[in-house]
Amino acid sequence: MADADSVPIKINLKLPQYVFQLHEQDLSSLHEEAKKALWEGIEKDEMAPYAKTLPSSLQPPSSDLISKLEAKNEEELKKFDDKIKSAEESLGETDPAESMREKAGYLCQIGDKERALPAIDAAFEKTAGIGARIDLVLAKIRLAMFYNEKAQVEGDIKTAQDLIEKGGDWDRRNRLKVYRALHFLSIRKFKEAADLLIDSLSTFTASELMEYEEFVELTVLAAGIGCDRKAIKTKILASAEINALMPQMPVLTTLIKSLYDTNYAELFTALAQVEEKYLMPNPILAPHARYYVREMRVKAYTQILESYQSLTMERMSKAFGVSASFIDADLSKFIAARRVSCVIDKVSGVITKTSGAQRNDKYSLYEQVLNAGDSLLNDVEKLSRVVG
Repeated sequence: MADADSVPIKINLKLPQYVFQLHEQDLSSLHEEAKKALWEGIEKDEMAPYAKTLPSSLQPPSSDLISKLEAKNEEELKKFDDKIKSAEESLGETDPAESMREKAGYLCQIGDKERALPAIDAAFEKTAGIGARIDLVLAKIRLAMFYNEKAQVEGDIKTAQDLIEKGGDWDRRNRLKVYRALHFLSIRKFKEAADLLIDSLSTFTASELMEYEEFVELTVLAAGIGCDRKAIKTKILASAEINALMPQMPVLTTLIKSLYDTNYAELFTALAQVEEKYLMPNPILAPHARYYVREMRVKAYTQILESYQSLTMERMSKAFGVSASFIDADLSKFIAARRVSCVIDKVSGVITKTSGAQRNDKYSLYEQVLNAGDSLLNDVEKLSRVVG
């Protein structure tokens, strides 16, 4: 078990999500609630340093809020410095490490990245216990996630893994799985994320990262791409943890059940709703929304073709609840890219399954081009918001 006094350093990972939503014009319906929640979170956690990094378009609700928070920050940090100094002057009677960890934790809480990182490193050097050291590294990971620094996240995850292998307990080992899964989602590795999230369903304790409900939602989302049909049945639809929350997430439930039940018209409708509700408002998933929707369509087309040697364009369009011209255009793109193994006879209107077209070098190149295209489009959209 984890140490009895092991309380994770507080870093509110919801705030970057609110800022992201406030910069997206397409999410204007969320703006009022996001702005209210953003400033409530900033005030609650006394986040003057973070508030000062926000663009001028995000004004605080009161003109003196930031100055009040700055005064509170100075007061609290002086208390920590006094405690550390007193411990150091006691010549070993009091361990300064605990006060150093408390100071580092407060700097993380208020979003002062520039001072938090060296404070964490200093506390790490003074800390002897392996569990407390792991907690400090996990805090560094959360701080890097807060500021969307993926390379820093990856490096700190490796450090945490090395420490856990040297003597980490069961709780921290399981929490790190969720950290790794969240990082995999951010870099478009849905299968790896799905495996870790599913493995953590019955052991989830990483509430410092997200609420349990959000964790289950991410598990279902990742499984849509990351699991084959058999795994969806045995690990998602048969999961007691997921079934308990299905009434609270009807759109995701429809998505995953319709994929398994081969109800493709329902799947396509749910996929559009998932993009709007779960992908685009989430700064981790939004850059991969096009990819996610595309891969789910490929999965559905491949799945229906596994059941038939051939079928008419009209029948397939009815199965997906779209027009024949949409199926023709959409399927043609995936056939050309060797993602779907079939040919379309436009004269007879028949789609015939073919062999081969496995994931090969051409597909790898295609995927690289698509990923680069998605990244470029995201960058252009960000630039257009800045210029606008």
